[in-house]
Amino acid sequence: MTRAVEGERRRAREVLFRVAYQADVTGDSYADAWSARRAEERLGTGQIQLIEDVLGVLACRGREVDAALEGAAENWPLARLSATDRSVMRAAVAELMSRPETPARVVLDEAIEIAKRYGSEESGRFVNGVLDRVARALRPGEL
Repeated sequence: MTRAVEGERRRAREVLFRVAYQADVTGDSYADAWSARRAEERLGTGQIQLIEDVLGVLACRGREVDAALEGAAENWPLARLSATDRSVMRAAVAELMSRPETPARVVLDEAIEIAKRYGSEESGRFVNGVLDRVARALRPGEL
């Protein structure tokens, strides 16, 4: 994979995170949050497809995504998590579910970097720990 493709995917994942965050904070649907943001973003076809694949899982299987997170985030109900950490992790879990061709380690590394950039000082470590558990459950033997 070229650096250009990696950069495009990182940008798509950051947009995806912002859409998930907006939906979480405002209570809007993922589709409405994406519609409000899509016109502002200059994205290629592959980036849009990644975002829409993941948002489709969040919209249709959101309870399953949250259940996976709650099971892995021992003693941390989702409501207690920051909206930033919750949104990063929801997007990553939905990508793990919707994009089996993308290595789990890539999804986790990208989510950790986004958490570090937008979250608290502890966000990277926390997101890493939770997502590692989720990825091992969703994709046994891959990590």
